[in-house]
Amino acid sequence: MAGSVMERCELLSKLSEEPHVLTRPYGSRAMGEANEAVARWMREAGMNVRQDAVGNLIGRYEGAGGGTFVLGSHLDTVRAAGKYDGVLGVLVAVACVQRLHVRGERLPFSVEVVGFADEEGLRFGTAFLGSSVYAGLFDGRLLDLEDGDGESLRDAVLNFGGDPEALARGAREASDFLGYCEVHIEQGPVLEDLGLQVGVVTSINGQSRVRAGFAGHAGHAGTVPMKMRKDALCAAAELVLEVEKAARSRPGAVGTVGEISAQPGAGNVIPGEAFVSLDLRHPEDEVRGRLRDHLEDQTRKIAAVRGCEPVWKAHQEIPAARMDPQLSGLLGRAVEEVVPAVHRLPSGAGHDAALMAARCPAALLFVRCERGISHHPAEAVAEEDVEVAIAVTARFLELLARDRA
Repeated sequence: MAGSVMERCELLSKLSEEPHVLTRPYGSRAMGEANEAVARWMREAGMNVRQDAVGNLIGRYEGAGGGTFVLGSHLDTVRAAGKYDGVLGVLVAVACVQRLHVRGERLPFSVEVVGFADEEGLRFGTAFLGSSVYAGLFDGRLLDLEDGDGESLRDAVLNFGGDPEALARGAREASDFLGYCEVHIEQGPVLEDLGLQVGVVTSINGQSRVRAGFAGHAGHAGTVPMKMRKDALCAAAELVLEVEKAARSRPGAVGTVGEISAQPGAGNVIPGEAFVSLDLRHPEDEVRGRLRDHLEDQTRKIAAVRGCEPVWKAHQEIPAARMDPQLSGLLGRAVEEVVPAVHRLPSGAGHDAALMAARCPAALLFVRCERGISHHPAEAVAEEDVEVAIAVTARFLELLARDRA
């Protein structure tokens, strides 16, 4: 089955909005094509398939009893992505359900496999859009966010066949969710360094996403004296360096500026506006909050010194999430029955499991990836490691079914 999963990852990597690289943002043509392909594989695995109000792809394999256990990950990507981030977890889940279907087995609970429509936040800067809707945690204020072309999230949902007014209501009863388990590449080098194929995640760092910037005054590059300038990009440059400095001074923190824009964007014009994206993470929410507040204060101070107006808009605050000890323990037992040892480790990257953990017990299985590379075309996993991930997830479901019997 691992060979089939690898082939399907390869096929999905061709569904992109950009030539020669994999870029699949929320609501795009490529996203729709990915949903269609995975929906076909879900049906082949005996699942009933639907797409919810935001565009999450959901395959349901009915069980012999009540309650639903969820397996899943995301089908969107970052820009110039690798083949396995998110997608691998969805396809491993489909493979596990296909094994049940081929054997004619029904578990004492139903299984839903979810391909979340937007985890990366590439288009609107909102991570975990898909899982927030599925878990009943969506913030309706996000509907007014606009992408780089000025299209609102509200319109994007409509154009993707969804219902923006339904995103913040109609959540399922929490009692229906028995739990959630996600398989994901590690996106780091720890497992490879230890010579291990898989690992069980203990916790996921909290995350703040902010759009910050400065409104100065555009002017002619040749005629405005340096001492009279209100250069918004120079102010933004100071903030970028402050993000690096402040994050380095707080053990465990990471701060990233991944996007920067300057207007009007001409080589001979002083930038009148400049904006940057901030991604701040830490395992402790209090420390992350202090880092965020410090950077907001610094934004105001930089603006004051440079004669600019500050801009600070927090898009998302995702709290740190601990994986459920009991469910993770069961996942650890499954690992030990497939490979010699189980290793437990935290996750610095965000995952849909963090949102699901606020709704139900959640567990997360990491799969070794080559040199820890992720969010890059060089992302790679070994077929034998995927085989282990399938075996562990299948055994995990068996152990869960035994406990529920």
